[in-house]
Amino acid sequence: MILTPIAADALPSVLQSFADSLATPTARRVFARLAEPAAATRAAGRTAARHHADAMALATSLRIRLKPGSPTLDFSWDGCTLRQDTEAYVLIHEVAHYQLAAPSRRRIIDFGLGAGPETGNRIAADLDACIFGVARETEEALASLLGILWEVELGHPALASFVDQNWLEGAGRPGAAAHFETILGCLRGDGFLDDALRPVRTLRVAEARVAGSAQGAARAGVVDVHGEAAMVNRGLASAEQPIDP
Repeated sequence: MILTPIAADALPSVLQSFADSLATPTARRVFARLAEPAAATRAAGRTAARHHADAMALATSLRIRLKPGSPTLDFSWDGCTLRQDTEAYVLIHEVAHYQLAAPSRRRIIDFGLGAGPETGNRIAADLDACIFGVARETEEALASLLGILWEVELGHPALASFVDQNWLEGAGRPGAAAHFETILGCLRGDGFLDDALRPVRTLRVAEARVAGSAQGAARAGVVDVHGEAAMVNRGLASAEQPIDP
């Protein structure tokens, strides 16, 4: 839900204010990738269908099992499979949650975060919740930005998600820019972005930490789904190994 709607004619100046407030050239480059005004409008018709197919392909590339039906029937993620009948950007957001969640939470309804906006069985989802408060808010921010960066890579309207998910709230103020830069740094530090700060197909394998402490991929423990080998708690593991849900 957008906290403060932004009129279309005001969007360019808001984007510029946000860009000007970013402290590092790296953050400004990443922001420039997603801040295309043409990407502020959701797709429709055949383009929306293609984007949905892209989102499902991204999920399956990470070995996520999909099933028909809307999340309003029960859950977005039931601990084993992801409901596929929702908007592309919602699917991509759930893919990001799957990447970020520790292995034990990939076996829990809605990744142990409690009911989401589309969850049908809210009572069951909330009973399975095991991440609360600041930790939950941090993981939601990480999943939000990781999903948005996947949208950029796929050529989807990433700016629409950036606006919808309130990243421009308080644009021009130091706090808004600092939040963006902090979350971006956490994603990079935990190995979910490459050296060019583009998303990669990695999954968390360590249980010890909450996502986003920015202490590095070796401590986070991630496995590269498509690489020949992957970092797992400072060791190497074959990416051919089975990855539990």
